[in-house]
Amino acid sequence: MHIPKSTTDQADVLSFAAAMDQRTYNGYNRERWLYVPDFYTEYRYILGTRGKKPLIAIGVNPSTAEPDHLDNTLKSVERIAWANGYDSFMMVNVYAQRATAPEDMEQNCNPYLHRENLLALEYVLQRCQSPPSMWAAWGTIIEMRSYLPTCVMDMIR
Repeated sequence: MHIPKSTTDQADVLSFAAAMDQRTYNGYNRERWLYVPDFYTEYRYILGTRGKKPLIAIGVNPSTAEPDHLDNTLKSVERIAWANGYDSFMMVNVYAQRATAPEDMEQNCNPYLHRENLLALEYVLQRCQSPPSMWAAWGTIIEMRSYLPTCVMDMIR
């Protein structure tokens, strides 16, 4: 269970580039996993396995999953990826704030966190060796916060 301790504008949020450069957590296989940032914090940009043909899943917001310790959502993404011929999967989110329950997400969008999250999506897409397969993995949860549909439109652009 993860309930945010504060809004992300009150947290020490690393830029995507700084989170990619920082290497602090050594408890997982870096050749297999991409985990950004690579330590547990109030937000997560990317979690997935490395490969040439990933299934890119886009959820609403990250929860507690970490490399080798996937939550039920990531277990489903992994299972669907393997069953459909993908060699890897990447999980990104519409909004990068961690919250087990979407109703615990902050009321307002943090523009800095959103902008950095878009850079994470761009990074994932640039590494695809063929046209990517993307799965919009949300339902009505996208309506939980008024800023989420705008974040999706920014991702599409």
